[in-house]
Amino acid sequence: MFFTLGLVGAPFGLKGFSRVKSFSGETAHFSRLKKVTLRKNGKEEIRELAEVINRENSLLIRFMGIENPEDAAALGGSEIIAPREDAAPLNKDEFYVEDLRGLGVFTPEGEALGFIGDIIEGGGGNLAELTLPSGKKILAPFRREFFGVPDFENSRIVLLEPWVLRDGSSDE
Repeated sequence: MFFTLGLVGAPFGLKGFSRVKSFSGETAHFSRLKKVTLRKNGKEEIRELAEVINRENSLLIRFMGIENPEDAAALGGSEIIAPREDAAPLNKDEFYVEDLRGLGVFTPEGEALGFIGDIIEGGGGNLAELTLPSGKKILAPFRREFFGVPDFENSRIVLLEPWVLRDGSSDE
């Protein structure tokens, strides 16, 4: 399984470094990477990492063959993809967003509501994109007060407050 670890941003300095946003907020694992896949506009390319610098508030990476800011700018907007074993290590009670995709969503009474298609970063927090049996997609706040602890063994999660799926429209 492959994970999207981060996003290549703007060039930094004159030697071909790029600023990188780590999606997990963790950055130490980038220092262990030898190569990654960069995906941009539907195209993928494998790139070796030449140098990784962890600064207090930023992560800088220079990719092999990138020697100046112009070349680094061309990589801007690329997603950084690597195998699961290269992702940030998990602490107790943590999980990867990738692990949530496809989990069945159930009411506390056990009624199937659909499945999680994706987790989307929203301004007020993460949103779970649920695909209902009808095929309709609906967003619900992915917060502890609404969702129970994921049960990865049984590939399910409980939506504690199913009312959040109501969109307020009158279909009656």
